[in-house]
Amino acid sequence: MTRELFWLTLTVGLTGLLWVPYILDRIMVRGMKKAMDNPSSKDKPQSAWAQRLYFAHTNAVDNLVVFAPLVLVLDSIGHSTQSTVIACAVYFWSRLAHAIIYTLGIPVLRTLSFAVGFVCQVVLFIAIFGKL
Repeated sequence: MTRELFWLTLTVGLTGLLWVPYILDRIMVRGMKKAMDNPSSKDKPQSAWAQRLYFAHTNAVDNLVVFAPLVLVLDSIGHSTQSTVIACAVYFWSRLAHAIIYTLGIPVLRTLSFAVGFVCQVVLFIAIFGKL
């Protein structure tokens, strides 16, 4: 496994687990039965932090759709450099930071952590075409 695939795997794992805390909150707020019902506008709202984590998770999924193919293309063409490895590692840490910061409700840092992840995606894109 390349180092880029390692970081992709960690990112997939992180993204795959982000739902757990906000579902636990949903169970605590609404009870088990209501948490398993279909959503309704009459549902008791979840905790503010859980709502923010839900949005952070959605954002992580949206961005994984961009990040994963970039890493897989790099792997398929056999292109791995220190820059691509660093970009993948920084991407993972920026997504973890984004989820935590978003959940805590810190707006400016949330945007900055998102922007760092986006720059990492740009680095990978350039690496594919420019052999960075």
